[in-house]
Amino acid sequence: MRRERGAPRDGWDKIIESQGIAYHRAAHPEGLNRPYWDESVHYVFSMDEVEALEAQVEELHAMCLQAADHIVSTGRFADLAIPDWAAADVARSWERRDPHLYARFDLRYDGTGPAKLLEYNADTPTSLVESSVAQWFWLKDTHPDDDQWNSVHERLIDRWGELSLPAGPVHFAWTSMDETGEEAMTLAYLQETAEQAGLTTAAIAMEDIGWDELNRRFVDLDGQMIRSAFKLYPWEWMLADAFGRHAVRHATWIEPLWKALLSNKALLAILWELFPGHPGLLPAYLDGPRELTSYIAKPLLGREGASMRIVTPAGTQETSGSYGQEGYVFQGFDALPDFDGQRPVLGAWMVADEAAGLGIRETTGLITDDTSSFVPHRIERS
Repeated sequence: MRRERGAPRDGWDKIIESQGIAYHRAAHPEGLNRPYWDESVHYVFSMDEVEALEAQVEELHAMCLQAADHIVSTGRFADLAIPDWAAADVARSWERRDPHLYARFDLRYDGTGPAKLLEYNADTPTSLVESSVAQWFWLKDTHPDDDQWNSVHERLIDRWGELSLPAGPVHFAWTSMDETGEEAMTLAYLQETAEQAGLTTAAIAMEDIGWDELNRRFVDLDGQMIRSAFKLYPWEWMLADAFGRHAVRHATWIEPLWKALLSNKALLAILWELFPGHPGLLPAYLDGPRELTSYIAKPLLGREGASMRIVTPAGTQETSGSYGQEGYVFQGFDALPDFDGQRPVLGAWMVADEAAGLGIRETTGLITDDTSSFVPHRIERS
């Protein structure tokens, strides 16, 4: 693994906008000295590295499924701040194995050893268009003889075709709280993959989904029953909404309710309990840092690097935010590797239960957040 510089393509901004990253300006605050999409640099991997990473993330995913089964079988829902009223529904969703689509692992990796799990974005992961589409066309334009860890698009289409969903259109729901357009474009891309798989689809805002009290069903703006829906709206928000008690029992949601077990950072501590000392894990606890002298406190339901606190012998760093009311997990802190002053996080994609691709975000800081740049990668042919 190494970081290389290269000349951006002429008109790169218009190119990526045409490929669905219309939000790259809005997603990046003014005053930063580099763009959200940065193709002036990229990372290079060997095929052996990628094959090892694929095996590692599939093992991590299998461990996460074991952790979900453990949470359900032992009733540890309170550790994840799942409301008491929803626990039985989460358990039933897991026991039914309600259909799931995709997820993203965030990993620390420096090219010298096993990747370390930082967290699992198993419910509403974004940066999908960048990973699946834009960097693939960057590769074809700039390094056509090389390869890329990227079968996301094909696997998504195949997965939609495998799902046994109720009759009628699959609704794709975004939230009007999306200020940059990233979620809307992610949703539009996923809707396109579903249509390529032969499904009938419809788009709707979460805020426009109605509840038909008489017939006990969700409906769209045309009064059509919503039997299945993909949502870019976290389950913890749904459970806190007034319609949450209906949502857990009506309609087929993707991602399913049991993904609330994996998208919660309490998962990190439970994994460490079940697989202590595993080379792909960092030590993590729910009741405090214990023996850790360097650790990061992560809110159980935090997002985009907000409300985190890094504690080391050298001092403490914090990020702003309003998360943390549900509690924190305390994870051993291992600083992201330094490549030319930038610190990458590898986002390894899962489609269903198989590793499918890689996206990389990098920043000069110790915590990857929504200002971090996305950079492409390639696999060098030997």
